[in-house]
Amino acid sequence: MDPYGLRASPGRPGAIMDRNQRFMYPRIARAGGYDAAVFGTSTARLLDPHDLDRAFGVRFANLAVNAATPDEQRTLATLFLRRNAARAVLYALDSTWCAAAPPRRTAHPFPDWLYAEGAPWGWLRQVNGQSLGIAAQVALHRLGLAPARIRGDGFSVFTPPEAAYDPVRAARHIHGGGSPLDPESGVGPAARAGDAAPDAIHDAMPMLDVLDGLLAAVPEAARKLVAFMPVHVAAQAPAGTPEGAREAACKRRVAAIGKARGAVVVDFRLPSPITTRDENYWDALHYRLPVAARVVAGLQAAAEAGADAPDGSYRVLAHP
Repeated sequence: MDPYGLRASPGRPGAIMDRNQRFMYPRIARAGGYDAAVFGTSTARLLDPHDLDRAFGVRFANLAVNAATPDEQRTLATLFLRRNAARAVLYALDSTWCAAAPPRRTAHPFPDWLYAEGAPWGWLRQVNGQSLGIAAQVALHRLGLAPARIRGDGFSVFTPPEAAYDPVRAARHIHGGGSPLDPESGVGPAARAGDAAPDAIHDAMPMLDVLDGLLAAVPEAARKLVAFMPVHVAAQAPAGTPEGAREAACKRRVAAIGKARGAVVVDFRLPSPITTRDENYWDALHYRLPVAARVVAGLQAAAEAGADAPDGSYRVLAHP
């Protein structure tokens, strides 16, 4: 039943029958069938590949993973770029990319073997109860008795239904901390200053070298997009603080990397008509579904015009 898609190919994509993204998304990268992909965390998960397809004329998969560390994102992006002739990529950045010492992994299990070339000893590693449970779900799907758990391009709406939105509860999460959507997102008082411990402005930002390498690995003719995601101002580092200065320095370095690599770099992580309105968010990091469509439209406009948004919702930091 091949629960993790070790035999996945363009003619055999297989269905995603588990919500564990770290185990399921290698299937999408390995199967082919997509020539573009989004990499990031839960702040990019609501970007619908169908909207991105229409905006950029390619076929996107959304491979953003909840609470993914930059190294986890790198590992998945490397697998995708190794197995697909990419025509576009979108690296959706959060503040962890600017940290001096971001964690390599989270508390979530991460199957490094599943991302390695050939997935060595892959069949043996799948001899466990979890794999058997997923294999059973795959069998039910092939028999028409169970739907796929996540759309084939990796997209799923992980937020509650829009009809269930409660502005009072959302405001409590935005300004008081905590996340009902992603417990490991780091939302809260300790995360307000750029979601990282205060570091000196000129401390190393090692993951930016990784970002440079990821952009270098994208084919020369492909469209390269880098975007700081629009978290609520409550989760942004305040201007005039060491954390704010560090975040600004990080954006300047990302802009320089993007310019050198021929990428469009767009900054949605700023005070704007999107990020200053509580009604746009479930908590300090996670915007509502209509905002996702605005982000895609903003990316398209930024790529085409190379100019800042007229309403101030984003700035273009670099453009080829």
